Amino acid sequence: MTVTAHRTAEDIGRTTLGPRPLPPLGPTREVPLPDVLDVTLATGLRVLVARNPSAPMVELRLRVPFGPDATETDDAAISRHLAAAELLTATLLTGTATRDRVAIDDELAGVGADLGVSVDPERLQVGGSGLSAGLPTILDVLADVLTDAVHPDAEVVRERSRLVERITVARAQPHTIAREALQRKRFGAHPIAREMPTGPDVAAAEPTDVRALHAAGLVPGGAILTLVGDIDPHDAVALVEQRLGGWTAPHLARRLSAPPAVVPSNLELVPRAGSVQSQLRMSAAALPRLDARYAALQLANLVFGGYFSSRWMENIREDKGYTYGAHSGTEFVPGGAVLAVETDVASDVTAAALLETRYELGRMVAVPPTADEIDAARRYAVGSLLISLDSQGGYASTLASLAAGDVPVQWLRDHPARLEAVTVEEVAAAAGEFFAPSAFTGVIVGDGDVIGPGLRALGGVDLP
Repeated sequence: MTVTAHRTAEDIGRTTLGPRPLPPLGPTREVPLPDVLDVTLATGLRVLVARNPSAPMVELRLRVPFGPDATETDDAAISRHLAAAELLTATLLTGTATRDRVAIDDELAGVGADLGVSVDPERLQVGGSGLSAGLPTILDVLADVLTDAVHPDAEVVRERSRLVERITVARAQPHTIAREALQRKRFGAHPIAREMPTGPDVAAAEPTDVRALHAAGLVPGGAILTLVGDIDPHDAVALVEQRLGGWTAPHLARRLSAPPAVVPSNLELVPRAGSVQSQLRMSAAALPRLDARYAALQLANLVFGGYFSSRWMENIREDKGYTYGAHSGTEFVPGGAVLAVETDVASDVTAAALLETRYELGRMVAVPPTADEIDAARRYAVGSLLISLDSQGGYASTLASLAAGDVPVQWLRDHPARLEAVTVEEVAAAAGEFFAPSAFTGVIVGDGDVIGPGLRALGGVDLP
């Protein structure tokens, strides 16, 4: 019997002449996605349904615009809205006139389903999944809580106490402090800057406030329901119309107005005494998905800091060892988009990390991305897009996000071809326009006594 020696992966990947060359990746011209049935019901609810039979499940995403009332422009009114909205999400599934919390949980569990509720300054979302055969039950429960949730006093009081505790803990965290400071820096007093209520605001909210907000804000006009799974789209729309037809209101949901444009300025030092780390957060203007230059900006961002092999990551993590992670990316806001650049570093290298960050931003302008850098970013962008859409849940979340920005699903199908078509010159132009250090504003959260002298010497940072 002949015994064959074990060959390692390295042995297999090599020949006597050297490593085996990898075959080139072919271009992905279009994302293979199922058709989407897009229907707006008489109630104003927009329904998107796509059949994806990869599993006998259905994913559900209900997105309701949920900004403060247009008349609520003062800080106190916005604070009351935030507090009531958080309590509304915490108690939406705790009972209706015909189902208590246990009955809701039992009915959903009976069809392998779960639902969760979240809220931010722009929207309230109900999301979850369940067996596709259980969609009628899921929609029955959803309709009941949308039209008849009672937000029991005892549940509101209980959740209020829990929420105050969670907010108190969250507001002490450096990431929360940095996020709030950045939002104020770039959006000022606009409601989008207020992502979390304070503990006292929540403690002052009453069950009547929660029920009033539900009646005024949780309405179908302008809301979007997305369903993806092993379902027939036309049957699903008919089922939604049947089950959710009683969810009506004479007015539209509250869409958040567009925030002001990001204005370039010095960074702001936000003191946090005793901190051993600093949070660096910077931001600049960006482009929405439908802008013809978006693909070029996306690739430029990847080259700068959008993935692990980016220039910025190679510099401050791999070369300098200043941080475990650094990331840049696009955040979409009503009416537009912004760039976000963020990293956390030890206090004693804060000024050095800021210097290297400015250097890499400047290098994007002075030494534009090369063809090799752009090709690597292009492969990553196309691959990550395909991976994100591979599951029912990923596709449902992406559809819901695109629909909220009035972006058609065809944009998604065509995006790989746009990425393939972007030229080196177009990426260089995007890098020069959007990554210039002078285009940014931002904040640094840290111990002022430790990091202040270095930042003062470096310049471009307003110290208290």
